[in-house]
Amino acid sequence: MPDHLLHVAAAGFESACRIDVLPEGHRSRRLHGHSFLAKVRARLPQGWASFPGGEVDDLRARLSEAIAPLDYALLNERVAHPTDENLARWIRGRLAAAGRGVPGLEQVGIQSTLHSGVDLDAKDHAHVWRRYVFEAAHQLTGVPAGHKCGRMHGHGFEVILHADQDLGARDLGIDYDHLDACWAPIHAQFHHACLNDIPGLENPTSEIIGAWIWERLKPRLPELSWVTVYETATCGAHYDGRHYRIWKELSLDSSLRLRRAPEGDPRRRIHGHTYNLRLHLCAPLDEVRGWTVDFGDVKALFDPIFRDLDHQPLHELQGVEDNDPASLAKWIRDRALPALPALDRIDLYETRGSGAILSWGEEGPALPV
Repeated sequence: MPDHLLHVAAAGFESACRIDVLPEGHRSRRLHGHSFLAKVRARLPQGWASFPGGEVDDLRARLSEAIAPLDYALLNERVAHPTDENLARWIRGRLAAAGRGVPGLEQVGIQSTLHSGVDLDAKDHAHVWRRYVFEAAHQLTGVPAGHKCGRMHGHGFEVILHADQDLGARDLGIDYDHLDACWAPIHAQFHHACLNDIPGLENPTSEIIGAWIWERLKPRLPELSWVTVYETATCGAHYDGRHYRIWKELSLDSSLRLRRAPEGDPRRRIHGHTYNLRLHLCAPLDEVRGWTVDFGDVKALFDPIFRDLDHQPLHELQGVEDNDPASLAKWIRDRALPALPALDRIDLYETRGSGAILSWGEEGPALPV
């Protein structure tokens, strides 16, 4: 598949709201507030930004301008029914407006809490997601002798249920409660349990856990589009009924300079970021191991590239002329693919939710930032 490059940005706003389309007595009908995070992904044409390499900052500035009327406001005065979905649609309308519009919009999202949100895709589908947490033990029975995961151990697991509300009649855009009800029986089985003791989870890898959840929820929740399982804060797996995907997340503390920024622009100076890098891989399930690729193998195989990036001056890297996230993602892809042939997507964020996504396979679901 050809490369698919998206520039992404995020910006927050503090607002109050009432969701009065919910049933009488629902807590969200009362006046309450959130620290919202608005997110946008766009396939920007060459030359759109103020200078090559300035795409992320310009996109973030455009998003901040679009959401400015919502900051420290009563959202009901701007949006008739300020659900997460309706807020995302309002913001997308502002971003698409003539004169100040953002071309190539592919996704606009609202994250109202750390655990829930809605993403609108280019087909106008609203993808609702909700995150759940459970504390459990497990041991992997298919690992090589001596592998640390073969010992009984535990995690604070997280699961995200993603649902495409346009696949069904239920208005999931305002109904996180329905997702909660679907999840509750599984939480009762998983929380404070040894997963190996649950039928079907004798070898409970992240991939197998995701497929187990999918098979039990899909009949009750036809809109279910992905199940995401976080084994730790930095790695996990997705399952959509057909494909297994994993990701490994790394943190880079690096310096850079944007040499093509205008004279006098501080971004021409050497400065730095704590980057968040996500490597996404898609591969068939190994029926013996119960995984697609070992998270530890991904980290070890990527380590030589990591050492070239972490605590390094990126503007001195050989083979990369520019230090913007898109250019760096392409540099990483070219060096990582020989060692990680299952790699098909790279997310590189220079600040929370702002950076670039480079993919050359199926993208998989959006993840919270």
